[in-house]
Amino acid sequence: MLQDIIAGQKAEMEKKLQDRYVERETVLKGFDTDLISVIIGPRRAGKSFFAMHSAGTKPGIGYANFDEERLLQIGNFDEIISAIRAVYQDPKILLFDEIQNVSQWEIIVNRLHRHGYKLLLTGSNSHLLSSNLATHLTGRHFCSYVFTFSFKEILSLFPPSEIIADLQHQCFEYVTKGGFPEVWVKNYDPVEYLATLFDSIILKDIVKRYHVRFPNALTDLAQIMITNISGEFSNTSIQKLAKFNSIHTAAKYLGYLEEAFLLFSIPRFSYKISEQQKAGKKYYCYDNGYFQAKAFKFSPKTGKLFKNTVAINLKRRELEGALKLYFYKNQKKEEVDFVVQQELKITQLIQVCYNLSDPKVKDREIRSLLKAGAELQCYRLIVITNDYEITEKHSWFGNSGEIEFIPLWKWLMR
Repeated sequence: MLQDIIAGQKAEMEKKLQDRYVERETVLKGFDTDLISVIIGPRRAGKSFFAMHSAGTKPGIGYANFDEERLLQIGNFDEIISAIRAVYQDPKILLFDEIQNVSQWEIIVNRLHRHGYKLLLTGSNSHLLSSNLATHLTGRHFCSYVFTFSFKEILSLFPPSEIIADLQHQCFEYVTKGGFPEVWVKNYDPVEYLATLFDSIILKDIVKRYHVRFPNALTDLAQIMITNISGEFSNTSIQKLAKFNSIHTAAKYLGYLEEAFLLFSIPRFSYKISEQQKAGKKYYCYDNGYFQAKAFKFSPKTGKLFKNTVAINLKRRELEGALKLYFYKNQKKEEVDFVVQQELKITQLIQVCYNLSDPKVKDREIRSLLKAGAELQCYRLIVITNDYEITEKHSWFGNSGEIEFIPLWKWLMR
């Protein structure tokens, strides 16, 4: 019976390896070492496919997918290893999919690693994986992140013409549909597909795992936050908005949504850590498709989707260790959407504005950038737009600087 399950998963993996594969920008870290390689990211973002294509064609690999309930019912993990050894003829490399579903997985992984196995793990819960990795596998693992498709990856799937209008159209389609691989490769309807995926993540990855007492309240909170992507919230404001009885419950449920790769937050920049901790955060979702599938909306909200696209791109780079990401607000409530810090310096200030046709809107974006640039001693000032492209010098009451206006499609291709 157990060998039949493993053999069935082997057949599924071999079939997947025949499907069309889009080369990912992510690099699998640590696979050529004797350390453990871990791949973390949202469900259905392509972690398994990435792992299989990065390692699955090499000899001596055994595979088990722990999204399989029948495997999780096996009380003795050694029986699973015995079945893998029988089906794959004593593999030296083990690929475990969605490992966070296994009780005490970190202890099992540690033991297998000590016994000489090369391990490749995937998971879709950031907290369970990162905290347990830090506690039990310190110094013995490499971590890679796989998000949904980037715009560059979409372009490799559907190579565009060199006509700028075509690139803008493809970018707008990407912004609207999001980047989930099956939406693009298999042409699934994004709204229907992502509504189902969203509900599955809420139920399987949060409600069942954490025994959530008020699942409807959790779902409502998720929809509220996705509807208000790019908005600034404190735990108190979230409690009031979602009508929770306590701030503690609001913070706990919000944490679940972040751990499951539905939402992520960006803190407000301050040179004082205490002020940073007290201030609200801005929230975004890991894929624009979730907004289309689950947000309460009565208009396209293209501006929000543009900001969310930029946030996802920057968040990916932050998780890879390339930068730290913040937003900025001064005492007069003038804001900058994204503050990029590299090492100890603020290296970029980025505003996102879909439509700059209104002079008042353009002046507002310029004023905020120039003031923040002076306050943070940053001189690379960028406004990401739909189609406006120019580099201009501007000044505002003693603050001056050069501002680069760049279309989203071109910024995403950098």
